[in-house]
Amino acid sequence: MGEEMTEPRWPSPWVRAALGTAILAALEGGPLHGYGIAVALQGRGFGRPKGGSLYPLLTALENDGAVTAAWEQGASGPGRKTYALTHSGRTRLKQERTGWHELADALRDRDTDERHS
Repeated sequence: MGEEMTEPRWPSPWVRAALGTAILAALEGGPLHGYGIAVALQGRGFGRPKGGSLYPLLTALENDGAVTAAWEQGASGPGRKTYALTHSGRTRLKQERTGWHELADALRDRDTDERHS
């Protein structure tokens, strides 16, 4: 298969605005460490964020109660922090998804929609 996309699919300001929601969505399937979150974001079209943008957001999400973090001891190396979605984080993700869908609907070309009906 082709090379994985390392650059975001969308303009940087869009990615920055949606990154918190995208992190929550990446954790929806279960706990991940930072690298796993970055890979999941890359797979969703957000590019692979650098630690300087990923970890401050994870800390903010943790401080807001949307995610929890726990140290996991490595079998043959240093431990790593694993992040998991909380109940509050799932609720927040649902609300933010609704907001993003409403935004996309507001941006939809109504004239084109009417012409194709």
